[in-house]
Amino acid sequence: MPQHKSCEKRMRTSARQRSRNRAYLAKMKSAVRKVREAGSHEEAVKALHEANTVLDTVAGKGIIHRNRAADKKSRLARHVKSLAS
Repeated sequence: MPQHKSCEKRMRTSARQRSRNRAYLAKMKSAVRKVREAGSHEEAVKALHEANTVLDTVAGKGIIHRNRAADKKSRLARHVKSLAS
């Protein structure tokens, strides 16, 4: 257990932030999964738009790196494009 007041506070804030980050990551993973599991091209395009928004939000908050978000968006777009043909 922490010996200093500042360490106690740091533990509290870290716990809050960890739970918030985990919620954002879960939201991101669900959005990506919806794109991958879309039945038709139209559904996939709609899900892709939502996933891109979530990925930008998560990257903007620093939960994942912006290059990782860009890579995920690129791969998802390529997947959706493959559904069109």
